[in-house]
Order: sequence, then structure tokens, then C-alpha cells
Amino acid sequence: MTNAYGDVELTPRSIRALAHPTRLAILSRLQQHGPSTATALAPEVGATPSVTSWHLRHLAEHGLVRDAEVASDGRQRWWEAVGRGFRFTPAGDETGRDAAVLLSRVMFDQARELPDRWAAEAEPLLEDEWRAPAGLSDTRIVVTAEELARVEAAIEEVLAPYVLRKAEPGVVPDARSVRMLRYVLPEADTGSSDEGA
Repeated sequence: MTNAYGDVELTPRSIRALAHPTRLAILSRLQQHGPSTATALAPEVGATPSVTSWHLRHLAEHGLVRDAEVASDGRQRWWEAVGRGFRFTPAGDETGRDAAVLLSRVMFDQARELPDRWAAEAEPLLEDEWRAPAGLSDTRIVVTAEELARVEAAIEEVLAPYVLRKAEPGVVPDARSVRMLRYVLPEADTGSSDEGA
């Protein structure tokens, strides 16, 4: 099942299946770069072709990847991601919450290196008009859970036309792929007030 963004809505079982660094890396590569084979993916995700193939079959069992229809000589199996991204909501029971926490931790681990890699490899090559809006934003807001949900929905509404835009070169002149990392980190209620902080 997908939503208007083309994101796959994960089930509790598929949350747990995806909470593995190699499987998450495979899915991310397919989402970002399109169809590929286990042999081509293997060096990108740090696994052997046979292990990569096993993980691809496991992802397919959970509806996250499928056979890709590409022109080939038939000697290798091509795979593609089912959706552009994925979403998950922790189930109300302890098992569901544990699976969601595990997947979140794997996602945080894999995203941790992205800003450093961007700063070292991409940022020095950017033209001024791209350098100006790029970089880190760290904003603290004071909201209720319901208001935070509305903020998230409003952000997604603004992003929707760009998320759904075709990524092929030349479709929109001067457009580039931009990675937006959005961490939403509510603070725990410790019983003390933050007023005056």
C-alpha cells in the first residue's frame, strides 16, 4: 500500500524486516538510483552478491522491492524499489514499538554520515546560488502533539510537488536532486518546566 507520495506504508512485520543495516542500505540505493542487480548493489552496501541477493528476496517477501522490467540478457535478476520512500507508525504493543525503535536507530546510524560526506564532497563544489540555501537548520518550537502533526502535514504539503517531480535530467531545467534530512525530536516530559530556558 502506498500514499500520494509513493511511500510504502510499512506493516509491523515489514518494519522489523527493514530494521537491518544491509537491507535498509539496499532499499535506499534502489530508491535513489533505480533498478539494479545484486551483483551491482553488493559493493555499494558492503555485502557479497549472494548475501545481497538473499536480502533482496527478503525485502521482496515484505513488498518493499520487486522484479524490475528492464532490457537485459536474462542472466541477472534486476530489482527495483516498490515506492519512493516508506513510512511507519509504531504499533500500540511492545513488540511493535520495539521494531519501530530498532528501525529508527538503524536509520539514524545510516543518516549520521551524510552531512559530513556532503560537507567534504559536495559543498565545496556548489555555486553561490546553491550554497546559500544549503546546510543545517536547527529550530526549536513549542507545540502540542496535535500541533506538531499539523506542522509535519504542512511541510509535506509544501514538499509534495517536488517529491513527485520526475528526477530525469532535463525535465526541469537547472533542477538538481536535493536531500532534505528532517529530524523531529520531541523532548521527553520530565515533569519540569522549560520556561525561561
